[in-house]
Amino acid sequence: MNTIKIAGVPEHFNLPWHLAIESGDFEKENIDLQWTDVPEGTGKMCQMLRDGETDIAIILTEGIVKDILAGNPSKIVQLYVESPLIWGIHVAANSNYKTVADLENTKVAISRLGSGSQLMAYVNADNQSRLHSGWKTDTLQFEIVNTIDGAVEALTNGTADYFMWERFMTKPLVDKDIFRRIADCPTPWPCFVIAVREEFLENNPVLISKILAIINQTTEDFKDIPSIDKTLASNYHQKIEDIQEWLSLTQWSQKPLTVEMLNKIQNQLFQLKIIEKKGTFEDIVKAI
Repeated sequence: MNTIKIAGVPEHFNLPWHLAIESGDFEKENIDLQWTDVPEGTGKMCQMLRDGETDIAIILTEGIVKDILAGNPSKIVQLYVESPLIWGIHVAANSNYKTVADLENTKVAISRLGSGSQLMAYVNADNQSRLHSGWKTDTLQFEIVNTIDGAVEALTNGTADYFMWERFMTKPLVDKDIFRRIADCPTPWPCFVIAVREEFLENNPVLISKILAIINQTTEDFKDIPSIDKTLASNYHQKIEDIQEWLSLTQWSQKPLTVEMLNKIQNQLFQLKIIEKKGTFEDIVKAI
């Protein structure tokens, strides 16, 4: 049996992996796929790839592109979710902030430096700078909170003013009047990719091909699983109508990342000053 470590956020996007593991699909191919939930998100997973704590990460596109360019010895092998991630912009329920414009020059809670929550704060600031010329992306202030629980604490006690996180995963906090969502900010690129440590990839290309074939079959059929909306709602403590809306907006991918798509992503990240230089396709992507 080949033991392979994989990491991802404990969110509904990754249920296909858990279903494939539980049904023994990987085991049949002599693969012991060991999943680790990473509630801290992309910044933490980038570090895990660098440290060899995981072989594979299901990770936000912008975060891993930035980190590979900064020296992370990993490669993107495939798109995982090609639809945008819809980030909710949240404040404390009793906050005086009513609109995104009110948040100019306030402090944003982020899980870690280099995380999606930080990078999307730049995207949002750039969007706002086009609407209101005062917003600047280079004067953003950050409070590191590690997890959603840390964000709840920071927004409640006022050490941070707003927090950006996947809209549907934070919806229960909105329903409980802990957070108030004042706007959405979709990613201008496909949201999740599958990244693999280079060393592992070079030594195990056939195993990675098998893993991709299994997960692609699972995601292709995922929406057709009977009562999948009820399963998701139960597993992730969501209202059924929220899950149904999320399912209608989410599109998994079974395709590699193309040169054109990578160029578009890098151009946007460069323009936002999230990356200082652009890499070649070969620097970032490995076709399987």
